[in-house]
Amino acid sequence: MTPEPLTGEGADENWWRQAVVYQVYPRSFVDSDGDGLGDLRGIIARVPYLSSLGVDAIWLSPFYPSALADGGYDVDHYREVDPRLGTLDDFDDLVRALHEAGIRIFVDIVPNHSSNRHEWFQAALAAAPGSPERDRYHFRDGRGEHGELPPNDWPSHFGPSAWTRTTNPDGTPGQWYLHLFAPEQPDFNWDNQEVHDDFLHTLRFWSDRGVDGFRVDVAHALKKDMSEPYSPVPSIGIMSDYPIDGSHPLFDRDDVYEVYRAWRAVFDEYDPPRVAVAEATVPVERRVNYATRETLGQAFNFDLLGTPWRASAFRATIAHSLELAQSTGSSSTWTLSNHDIIRHASRYGLPEGTDLERWLLSNGTEPQGDAALGLRRARAATMLLLALPGSVYLYQGEELGLPEVADLPTEAIQDPIWIRDGGARKGRDGCRVPLPWQHDAPSFGFTTGTPHLPMPAWFAAYAADLQDGAAGSTLELYRSALSTRRRLQTAETLTWVELGDDVVAFTRDNGWLCIMNVGAEPITLPEGELVLASEAVTDGILPGDSTAWLRARP
Repeated sequence: MTPEPLTGEGADENWWRQAVVYQVYPRSFVDSDGDGLGDLRGIIARVPYLSSLGVDAIWLSPFYPSALADGGYDVDHYREVDPRLGTLDDFDDLVRALHEAGIRIFVDIVPNHSSNRHEWFQAALAAAPGSPERDRYHFRDGRGEHGELPPNDWPSHFGPSAWTRTTNPDGTPGQWYLHLFAPEQPDFNWDNQEVHDDFLHTLRFWSDRGVDGFRVDVAHALKKDMSEPYSPVPSIGIMSDYPIDGSHPLFDRDDVYEVYRAWRAVFDEYDPPRVAVAEATVPVERRVNYATRETLGQAFNFDLLGTPWRASAFRATIAHSLELAQSTGSSSTWTLSNHDIIRHASRYGLPEGTDLERWLLSNGTEPQGDAALGLRRARAATMLLLALPGSVYLYQGEELGLPEVADLPTEAIQDPIWIRDGGARKGRDGCRVPLPWQHDAPSFGFTTGTPHLPMPAWFAAYAADLQDGAAGSTLELYRSALSTRRRLQTAETLTWVELGDDVVAFTRDNGWLCIMNVGAEPITLPEGELVLASEAVTDGILPGDSTAWLRARP
């Protein structure tokens, strides 16, 4: 059978609606040259692995030149490859290898802020206040007799202040600039036409090289109300504090959608149209605005990340998410882990209500998690997600059942959250530790050098080579689930089935029945052909904390 074309005549422009997308955090995937950082050639070498997993696309986290002040999200140049990770030729080879394997590629685009090493920001520092160079960012005079106080008290995601003062070329104190994240990440001024035009250039640059889609970082923060007097911002990153009328001075303002309408026009220049997914941490009522056909088309749904392990909670979250997606004409997105959160195999092993920040600060000891329970629930939840209509975003290593590395030594921590908050929050490095490929190799086959984050000895038990072909392994469960999903995938609808208070059950319109038992006690499965289960099923009995897929018998 001739494979479906990925581009041009005959290509499916709706491929993304129910795709399985695998996030590659490149610096922690595979290192091909021994410098301790994963790179593009390493990813190319593992395309057969990605193909065997059965994913439809990868999402490539930032691979641009960067000082790594924030894991690559401080971008020096938007149309280059970090020399430590490869070259543009390597990128082209990666796209070619993926497409030959039938795998599409999303790349991360970071439009809210650049690196402080970006040529525009360096030009702004060298220019005078009020200059065109400074207008590309948000420079303001300070308060106080000598401008020694920041323009306002807005906080940063990474604490404490969203403002940093500059030093003039003559050595005297200068203006302040805005950064909602680290000081190395100055925010762009999206009221400046040059900023708009340059990002349109960037979208075409990568699309012309074969990129199929974009993951848009901090999509909700581009437009800001910088008029004086400044509006108060009591907290940052807490969605419950965001108004739903577009009036927040920094986030989710109505005029941000105009940016994405211009992006949509660029996406539609291609055949099939390029696609995008917004990282927009906004109230659910507002998330739909990023997922329309006129804007980005799809938005991340993080609702399941905080859903308690209760059937009623899962049903309510899923039903509401599907309703929102239907209202936009988009499809929902489902995810349990990414590069910014504690891996779900660890979260599901902790008591409900655990303060995750405190748990990390205790090196994962307070409370002590149940690793076996966490993995069991993680496998069950993944099968639930893969049975849902919509697209699923996986994070590298979850197919190995990797838990969080909660006890990273403090001297190894790189996350600016840890540094800027004075150790009050440990940050996200525990989910960014490199992957274990070989159980008995130095650095578990990730690198021949020293990995950029230390890999614990217990990673050996999760190595891909031990799980490859091993019946019942998490890797083989993912492979079977993705293969089966592709075979059974159908219309973007489901019908709920009542099987008890501790059961989440639904059918798809072709008779595909998904049953997740969130209770501790086993249940008897209804009649049907058992297709796949996250745990062993004996005599039609589904154990607790597990999921089964059935098909109606003909």
